[in-house]
Amino acid sequence: MANLPLAIFKTARPRQWLKNFAIFAGIFFTGQLFDKDLFKITVLGFFALSFLVSSIYYINDIADISSDRLHPFKKKRPIASGQLPVSLATFIASMGVVVSLLLAQLLSQVFFWALAGYFILQILYTLWLKKLVIVDILAIATGFVIRVYAGVFLINAHLNVWFLLCVVSVSLFLAAGKRRAELALLRANVASQHRKTLSMYSTQLLDAYLSIFATATWLSWAWFTFITESEKDFFVSRAVAPVAPDLLSALPLAILGVGKPLMITIPVVIFGVMRYLQIVYDGSRAETPERVLTSDKPLLSSVVVWAFLVLLILYFVSPPATAQ
Repeated sequence: MANLPLAIFKTARPRQWLKNFAIFAGIFFTGQLFDKDLFKITVLGFFALSFLVSSIYYINDIADISSDRLHPFKKKRPIASGQLPVSLATFIASMGVVVSLLLAQLLSQVFFWALAGYFILQILYTLWLKKLVIVDILAIATGFVIRVYAGVFLINAHLNVWFLLCVVSVSLFLAAGKRRAELALLRANVASQHRKTLSMYSTQLLDAYLSIFATATWLSWAWFTFITESEKDFFVSRAVAPVAPDLLSALPLAILGVGKPLMITIPVVIFGVMRYLQIVYDGSRAETPERVLTSDKPLLSSVVVWAFLVLLILYFVSPPATAQ
């Protein structure tokens, strides 16, 4: 029992909290990142979401204890390996859910219902939805969308509908990549025992999904960077267009666009999509996207560069279009 604290910590999956930073998308893209009150609320929302997510991992590991023991990596998890008693794991999960929802209730009623909806979705996924082909991928993606929009609800903000399409596309892309990597990792006869839906997916089908969602990911981002302009704005000459900052004035209008410097981030997004696809087909690391992000330097670098450029443009070059 000396390793019990470590087993509790590992089952909570703190690495997975990286995905919960999606809750900051609302405050970031509405240009309110430096608003102290809203930032404090979002940080508290992050912890409420993280407590709930960790509790769900406890519940998932309890429900999947048999199938996890067939998995080459998951069989080493504390609950599957017997390091963490099921009774104790159940108590920790229950307390985590209660604390998370109480904190969410204190922050915002709408935020509370967003987390409650996320919890219900994940329980349904654990008990039923993950057994349904196609629906399992949609459920994974929906969970990520809720993460993002929980942060939007928390600060009572509005985000462009094209941003929603970006979130949906990225979520489906990552979910399909996760399934493709799982199928490659597990031998065909073991795959269906570990996850029923894996026997219903072919590599060709998942490859087609990846192709669709990879394209949708970078194209939806591209549209997000300039779709808020009216069509006539694309034909405005430099003489009557808004004066560009000195930093951007040297760029031709045809490249820069009309007051849309966010378009320069599109190549970075394309690189990130291509790199993730390479990881999916090179090995099994895409089974855990958060591990890929922290371990793959080219992909991590592309995310950092993208975030820096968006921060620079939204906060120091031009006002955020999504806040208009």
